[in-house]
Amino acid sequence: MKHYSVLKSEALRFLDLKENGVYVDATLGYAGHSSEILKAIPHGMLYAFDQDEEAILYSQDCLTKIGTNFELIHCNFVQMKEELHRRGIDKVDGILFDLGVSSPQIDSESRGFSFMREETLDMRMDQTKDFTARTLLETYSYEKLCELFFRYGEESRSKQIAKKIEQVRKIKPIKTTTELVHIIEEAVGANYFYKKHPERNIFQAIRIEVNRELAVLEQVLPDAISLLKKGGRICVITFHSLEDRITKNIFKSYANVDEMVKGLPEIPLEYQPEIQILTKKPIVPSEEELKENSRSRSAKLRVIERIKEDEKD
Repeated sequence: MKHYSVLKSEALRFLDLKENGVYVDATLGYAGHSSEILKAIPHGMLYAFDQDEEAILYSQDCLTKIGTNFELIHCNFVQMKEELHRRGIDKVDGILFDLGVSSPQIDSESRGFSFMREETLDMRMDQTKDFTARTLLETYSYEKLCELFFRYGEESRSKQIAKKIEQVRKIKPIKTTTELVHIIEEAVGANYFYKKHPERNIFQAIRIEVNRELAVLEQVLPDAISLLKKGGRICVITFHSLEDRITKNIFKSYANVDEMVKGLPEIPLEYQPEIQILTKKPIVPSEEELKENSRSRSAKLRVIERIKEDEKD
């Protein structure tokens, strides 16, 4: 199964892998990053999370060829802290997040992530869940669709598209990706459609909502920071501005010194920041990587390191 891991060498370099360290791949996918991590930690342990059962099954076979010092956990990474604690793990040396949809998911004709082929409207990363893209289009009100397309798709023609969806679904259900693309084109007109490609924004918005991607990211990043040992690092690879903004703002909030003590010659321990940001500007793919994989064009990597011990440590 062909899969390209974006910014792989950069992420692995920033993780600063120790051969006896404990690491978490929060987004296992098809084991691109996990394979390299496992090779570098022969005396350590890797815990990898994914909500896609196909990815778990594929990666189990792939990683077993490298070593046995790993465990794959079939659940959303939002449950990371709880699942690690259940296994007696309170602290780790590094955590990697590679957000977005993997190439095999996009290319699979049964998953409905692509707007370029005729597929069933699905978009679930976890196939055991009931809520699909089709369910969303059938049940969300006009107002909720408008908000969704504008907030998560940043689409200026959200109202026109939501109105057209509302009109069509009164006549017949919207079942496939190509039906939805056609509705979007009719709503905005051919000139805007072929110039701005709003279908990309709408599919992104629906996918984010179906999988609760931004909500779980906001929830998991503070948990991930709390799991780090002093000197431990988190690498986050994002693929659109909404994910990147959340990551940037959460990292900044944990790295800032409280305004009350900012000017003091020595900052009291309880007011010192928990982390330092190692990437003042996000790392982006090289020209060489872009030639190999055009899907990596929007990728950004941000990295932090924990610099403060927990008070209980």
